[in-house]
Amino acid sequence: MGETNEGHSEPVDLALRLLDAQVAFAKEQLLRGEGFLELVVEEVDGFLGLAAELTLAESVTPERIKAVARKWAVQVPVEGAIPELVGEIAARLYNHQANDATQVDDVVDTQRFEQFMTAVADMDVTHRLVRLLLTSPATVDACVEIVQRAVVAAVDDGRHLDGGGVAGALKGALARLAEPALPAIENGVGRITRTGARFVLRGNRNDADETLLEVARENWRRHTGDAVGSFRELVSADDVEDAVVLVFEFWRTFRDTDYFRALLDEGIDHVFDKYGDTPLAELLAELGVGRADLIEEAFRFGPPVLATLDERGYLDTILRRRLAPFYASEAFRAALRG
Repeated sequence: MGETNEGHSEPVDLALRLLDAQVAFAKEQLLRGEGFLELVVEEVDGFLGLAAELTLAESVTPERIKAVARKWAVQVPVEGAIPELVGEIAARLYNHQANDATQVDDVVDTQRFEQFMTAVADMDVTHRLVRLLLTSPATVDACVEIVQRAVVAAVDDGRHLDGGGVAGALKGALARLAEPALPAIENGVGRITRTGARFVLRGNRNDADETLLEVARENWRRHTGDAVGSFRELVSADDVEDAVVLVFEFWRTFRDTDYFRALLDEGIDHVFDKYGDTPLAELLAELGVGRADLIEEAFRFGPPVLATLDERGYLDTILRRRLAPFYASEAFRAALRG
């Protein structure tokens, strides 16, 4: 503690004894099961008592929260170990044996899937997207492109027909005759297809939602008994890695845009507009965090961590580092003088 001369030997000795006693008391309080539980309950109750009187707006400002949010969402780098770690975790989950031992309907049963699909199909946004798709010129163009390519492919197949006999010769001859007129045929097919596609798409708008829903149900029924790991037939490990890379590349650029920062700030402003005058204890309760949860988590992590610190001699060092400065201070000596 730094004071060894005779004039101060008595206060120094007392300080050392008090420090030793306080460290021993604190260690017993932290390491003894009942003592730690009493300490946790007392501190949690004390915190909740204060939190019942202190509102969110009184404890912190929106600007401080925005500064923290910008730091972690915008400024903290996502390069290096983070993408690599996410990619490794994704690969490990992809190859986990539970995927092969678990069926699709063990994860989501048929009743739950039906409820989900019905809810999606009934959403207004789903109806609007289907209508937009069916009335889009791009959809009509796609139909025309498919039919035109089919005509060209049919002519090309007839031109290179390998089959013999009268039928084969006839098809080959028709293909050769059609070849010079192919541009005109394509244009005619395009006009007819475009008109027909518009008619068919417009006529089926009312049934499209139910059709898509039934397709989803049928696909679900076909695969409910499959292992979850059967998705590997569709998605490879390389696909997963590529997806992780794409997500991180998107996030790196998107998070640095004024648009993202505006959305982030608006979200925080809304929280304060709604909960600014709400006591912290009530806010925690609305978030699903209650007194029992705080005590449970403290007791889950506290004892094993403290036991490890004590086993390695760290706990004594930590307590002495925090307490010793007081006993070496003028404030302690002034208290002794009264």
